[in-house]
Amino acid sequence: MSPRLRLAILGLALLALLPGAAATIGHLPDFGSTIAAYGETINAIAPGERHVANMVSFINFDIRGLDTLGEEFMLLAAITGTVVLLRGKRGEGNTDRAMRLHGRAMLPRSEAVQLACRLTGPLLMMFGLYVVLHATVTPGGGFQGGVILASGTMLAYLGEGYAGWRDAVRSHWLDAMEGGGALLFALCGLAPMLVGAAFMQNVLPYGTFKDVFSGGLMLVENAGVALAVCGGFTQLFLEFMEETRVPDGPEEPGEDSA
Repeated sequence: MSPRLRLAILGLALLALLPGAAATIGHLPDFGSTIAAYGETINAIAPGERHVANMVSFINFDIRGLDTLGEEFMLLAAITGTVVLLRGKRGEGNTDRAMRLHGRAMLPRSEAVQLACRLTGPLLMMFGLYVVLHATVTPGGGFQGGVILASGTMLAYLGEGYAGWRDAVRSHWLDAMEGGGALLFALCGLAPMLVGAAFMQNVLPYGTFKDVFSGGLMLVENAGVALAVCGGFTQLFLEFMEETRVPDGPEEPGEDSA
């Protein structure tokens, strides 16, 4: 299929979807309008049922907890498939040497960029942890915080270069985070059954409403999501970067070790 034909098909698809998108946007409620009945029901039962103030987390881990578990394993399967495809040609090996296109100069990294990344990187990671830990109290949660934490590793790459970033990031650590996080979430569903409770039924103290340590089992489920998302997205960054590496060996023209 030629690129021109692909663009034509894409344009036709967008035109077909445009009326539906316009109708959906046109029927959105105005800002500040009355909350729908579903939202009012959630607001009424969440504080008493799970002692949480973040209604989105209550929906994710309680109302539709099994769906969220399925989505977590869909993410795990997607990342695993991507890693397998990317490693299929180059194998399992990795290196800290960068490839450089012939005729394109390798500009030195700006000291301002290094300083900015070294200052903002730890702050971004701290904010990611804050979003993860406050999932039961304020907007956010394991998925959002996990993505922020993974983004923080990218600042380390921009500030220190690939070699420095690769020294701090290990693929097997990321594998353990991704798989272990998904397993932890699954065990939150299976463990209650060992004591006679239903699948994913809370068996821990609920804690105090509007407290960080509220929500009972939701805290463990949220931690599992954060580990899986952070490990998974960082693993994707790593694999895409490895696609631009060259095998270990003597320095050759066109390569740069920076």
